[in-house]
Amino acid sequence: MPPALKALFAQIAGWACALLLAGGGWLPSGIWPLAGMQALCATAAAAAMRSARWWLAIHAVFAPLLVVAGRADIAPAWYLAVFALLLVVYWTSFRTQVPLYLSNRATIGAVATLLPAGRPVRVLDLGSGTGSLLRGLARLRPDCRFEGVEAAPAPWLLSRLLARTAGRVAVRRGDFFAQSWAPYDVVYAFLSPVPMARVWSKAQQELAPGALVVSNSFPIPGRKPDEVVEVGDRRATRLYVYRVADARASK
Repeated sequence: MPPALKALFAQIAGWACALLLAGGGWLPSGIWPLAGMQALCATAAAAAMRSARWWLAIHAVFAPLLVVAGRADIAPAWYLAVFALLLVVYWTSFRTQVPLYLSNRATIGAVATLLPAGRPVRVLDLGSGTGSLLRGLARLRPDCRFEGVEAAPAPWLLSRLLARTAGRVAVRRGDFFAQSWAPYDVVYAFLSPVPMARVWSKAQQELAPGALVVSNSFPIPGRKPDEVVEVGDRRATRLYVYRVADARASK
C-alpha cells in the first residue's frame, strides 16, 4: 500500500476510534482527550500497517497540532505556506519513502578515505540534498569529479547555488533511477531501507567491475558488505561498502 494511503487509513481509524470511545462515555469531555486518543489510535494503526517510523511521529502530533492551531486562530494562508514549504523541501518523500538526510563532516571524511587513491574518479550522490557531501569531498579530493541528483526543488536549488564555488561539483534535478550510472566509479547513497534492493540491482547492471556502492546507515538486503566503516560520530554512523566486481564473481 502506498505510504500516503496508509496515512489516510490510519487517520480515519484514529478518528473513528476516538469518536466511538467518546460517544460511549469512555473519554473525559473536552477536545484534548479526544485529540489525544485520536493520536494514540492513529499511531497504533500506522504501526500495525508497518508504516515508516517518521509516519508514526506525524500521526502522534497531527491531531494535537490541529487543536493548537485552531485555538491560536492562525490564518488559513499560513497552512498553505507551510504545506508549500514542506512540498518544495521533501517533494516525493511520501512516495519514495526517502526523507531528506544530510551527511555530517565526519561522514564526509570517512567517504573520502574510501575513494580510490592515485587517480581521479567520478562520484555520484543519490538524492544529494543540499550537496553538503559533494562540496566536502571536492575540498578533500579536488582531482575528482562529484555529481549529485536531487528530486526536491528547494534542496536542489540551494545545492546548485552553493556548488558554484565548490569546484568540480555538478548537481541535477530529477530521478536518479532514470539516469545511467555507467560513467561513475563510486555511488553514494544515504536513502532509507526501502530502495536499497533496487539500488543494488541497478548498480550491478550498469556500474563497471570494481566500482563501489557506499550506503550510509542502510545495508543492502541479502548482501554481505565487503567492508563496514564505523564513522565514530554521535549518530554512530556506519558505511556499508559493496564492490560490484565481487558480487558478479559470486554468481
